[in-house]
Amino acid sequence: MSWHTKTIKEISTSLQAKEISSQELATYFLQRISATADLNAFVDLNEEQTMREAKLADEQLANGNKSLLMGIPVAHKDVFVTKHWKTTAGSKILTNYLSPFDAHVVAELSGAGMVCLGKVNMDEFAMGSTNESSYAGVAKNPWAIDRVPGGSSGGSAIAVAAGLSPAATGTDTGGSIRQPASLCGITGIKPTYGKVSRFGMIAYASSLDQAGPMAKTAEDCAIMLNVMAGHDAKDSTSLNKAKEDYTKNLGKTWTGEAGLPLKGLRVGLPKEYFGDGLSSEVRQAVEAAVDQFKKMGAECVPVTLPKTELSIPVYYVIAPAEASSNLSRFDGVRYGRRADKYDDLLDMYKRSRSEGFGAEVKRRIMIGTYVLSHGYYDAYYLKAQRIRRIIAQDFQNAFESCDIIAGPVAPTVAGKIGEKVSDPTQMYLEDIYTLSPNLAGLPAMSMPCGFGDNQMPVGIQLIGNYFSEAQLLQVAHAYQLETDWHKAQSPFSKKGGL
Repeated sequence: MSWHTKTIKEISTSLQAKEISSQELATYFLQRISATADLNAFVDLNEEQTMREAKLADEQLANGNKSLLMGIPVAHKDVFVTKHWKTTAGSKILTNYLSPFDAHVVAELSGAGMVCLGKVNMDEFAMGSTNESSYAGVAKNPWAIDRVPGGSSGGSAIAVAAGLSPAATGTDTGGSIRQPASLCGITGIKPTYGKVSRFGMIAYASSLDQAGPMAKTAEDCAIMLNVMAGHDAKDSTSLNKAKEDYTKNLGKTWTGEAGLPLKGLRVGLPKEYFGDGLSSEVRQAVEAAVDQFKKMGAECVPVTLPKTELSIPVYYVIAPAEASSNLSRFDGVRYGRRADKYDDLLDMYKRSRSEGFGAEVKRRIMIGTYVLSHGYYDAYYLKAQRIRRIIAQDFQNAFESCDIIAGPVAPTVAGKIGEKVSDPTQMYLEDIYTLSPNLAGLPAMSMPCGFGDNQMPVGIQLIGNYFSEAQLLQVAHAYQLETDWHKAQSPFSKKGGL
């Protein structure tokens, strides 16, 4: 049976019915991972530990454990620290680092019975939109291996899209869950900032980073988010809110009454998201999805987010500033790679960091250090924070006339590998539609809505107000019940005989 085409819900049903064991399932996916190594999705495997976890899951299943995630395989982005797998954050400076503890997200999913298959590729320290800055090498899109998967959670998106894992964890600082989800044709959600603990997640930009699930469907993401989200005392930015059931609205109509599933839903369409710069192939797919919303009873209303164009300069001041602070701990002293040759302590710092960090990380550290330096703090960083507040207010103004906001995730489909390496500014512009929700701390998600040229996937972005994850997932699930875009298989996923 082609287990890699099944959703979490479907696999769980089969595990409960004893149609397959967790150990058999783990073996099945490990074989697929081995057979598709040319995608460069996984950066560390520990088959013995995977099988130990699968055996424990089988024992729980035999004892009547009904958890939906019990025995389900998962891949973790290499930014989450793990006790049994190396954690490098895609960087040379963390080569062979093994954490003494698991990140909160890893521990929560493990506690629910998920079986870790391994760690997956990512842009170095989550800095990038193409997964080309990883020290482990370029990860490749399973729809066309000469194209990027998007970043920084590129390996996570590949793992799901290629049928190497039913689900994966990702992180989103400026679109790093939504963009690779869109470019690889899967579903992913970035929750409200603070909904998921950042404990054990190697920091890039602390006020922007947020973890979330990546899977085939909105339902699968909701099932994972039920476990991932919740207060964690070890994270000072974790919201002290009660656990929520994100599956509670799935399959219900928007009004709760019989009729069209989205009747009464107001979908805001920002004019700034459909202007110049949006490719015709992406526009066509997104507009077709909007038309489907209308057929399902939704009302589409025009809204405006006037400071959208400022999100790029604001983000690329704030994020590098926070990164320059967060990455100062990687100095070759406490952990991480130390330079082999140096003259004194200062020389050791310099050599360890210059040898350990890649070009994109160095670029952002330098930008961040500059904007925080004396004489420039007020001119750049403080001004960016003020505009950030205005961007957040733009969304609140828009939500007065709509329930959710819809638009593209990225201006184009996945580009060719190497296309934007020589011009980082072009890569930064790819984030134009995804940065604002992070700056505002809002929940946002991507789900498949069609294909562009060369049969490359296109995703539609849904943005909600604070704490509206259940509503976003409800809309996405309703759309996926009416369409089949999320069921499309990449060429690597179609290799069922692996």
